[in-house]
Amino acid sequence: MKIELPTIQNWNCHSCAGCCTQHEVAITEQERQRIVDQGWTTADGIPEGLPVVKTKGPPWARQHLLNWKPDGSCIFLDDKGLCRIHAKFGEPAKPLACRVYPYAFHPAGNKVVVSVRFSCPSAVENKGRSLVDQRKDLEELGKEVVPEFAQNVPPPPVSRGETVEWRDFLRFVGNIEDDLADDSLPVSLRLVSVLSWLKDVERAKFGTLDGKSLEELLLLLRQAARSEIDEDLESFGRPTRMGRLMFRLLVANYARRDTQGVNTGGLRHRIWLFRAATRFSLGRGNVPPLQSVFTEVPFARIEEPFGGIPDEADEMLTRYLRVKVRGLQFCGRAFFGESLVDGFRALALVVPAVLWVARWLAAGEERDRLEANDVARAIAIADHFHAYSPASGSRAARSRVRILEQLDDIRRLVAWYSR
Repeated sequence: MKIELPTIQNWNCHSCAGCCTQHEVAITEQERQRIVDQGWTTADGIPEGLPVVKTKGPPWARQHLLNWKPDGSCIFLDDKGLCRIHAKFGEPAKPLACRVYPYAFHPAGNKVVVSVRFSCPSAVENKGRSLVDQRKDLEELGKEVVPEFAQNVPPPPVSRGETVEWRDFLRFVGNIEDDLADDSLPVSLRLVSVLSWLKDVERAKFGTLDGKSLEELLLLLRQAARSEIDEDLESFGRPTRMGRLMFRLLVANYARRDTQGVNTGGLRHRIWLFRAATRFSLGRGNVPPLQSVFTEVPFARIEEPFGGIPDEADEMLTRYLRVKVRGLQFCGRAFFGESLVDGFRALALVVPAVLWVARWLAAGEERDRLEANDVARAIAIADHFHAYSPASGSRAARSRVRILEQLDDIRRLVAWYSR
């Protein structure tokens, strides 16, 4: 199958070891056996008394994971931030999950589209070689990742109950990306524009439209949405009280570090999380620091303007959205089976969540203006959660997105935190 790469994205590993300190790494039974047979001991730097593989779950749903050290890092991470398996046996000996990261491969009819996880700081900063120059390596990796039945995977629904063929589904995707790529407006207003015409898409029926007629309709919807945009962010108004409450709970999920087993167990930890969630619900007093990069700042401080989105950060957010959209990492199998419309709304909410977290980071350093690095750090934090934590695909999370849309608060949230 043909592989389609995001031409605007670069990436190389810069050995920051972030992926080795915040992710659970699931492995197959074959990989487990291979790693056990490698005969790791304390002489190799493995902590005494710790098995290299951890197994959890009931017998009918057993899962094997690379174990982690007491500080939460992978058991194979050495003091230089490098992988012991890679150093001793070469990259092919590493688990497939480690070799794939930060790439994601998604079937799209007769091709496979590639996306990137922005939980990797190098991806956020666009550091490294162009993905286009890495085509051969990615094609080889794709052979291991993409299942044989990929060509038979149907497209996600456009909206609830409305489906089209892959060719026309990709027309919707292409029109979304075209709007996001138009830099005549700030990224927040481009996002608002797409959200506006997708509302019309949700109400439409496409059974008799395809090909050129569908393309013409989408162009008309885009033009109408763009013509109605007020470029004054203040004109959108403050999100509703209910919308702000639900959004703070969403931000609390994004700001947690909850996809690594060492940080998710124990009654004491659950009680602490409950208390933190209560404070986020109330939105008064100080924001509880959910991980070590945060400090306590007043909730009220984050609601104040922070001087807008810096130009460099605007580019990061634009690239983030375009890579996720073109790589289909926002709907269908890549996002808990959601439709294109609902999946994009969930993706759109990542932007105000990123800006909220970026404000939190800036306020923690006693600054009242956002810097590009605040946004870069916030993107990596938020993308660690989005589409990968089971909580982001829960019934409560889906309901939250739909309620925020009904309140017309998604567009307000984007505009409010872009000030």
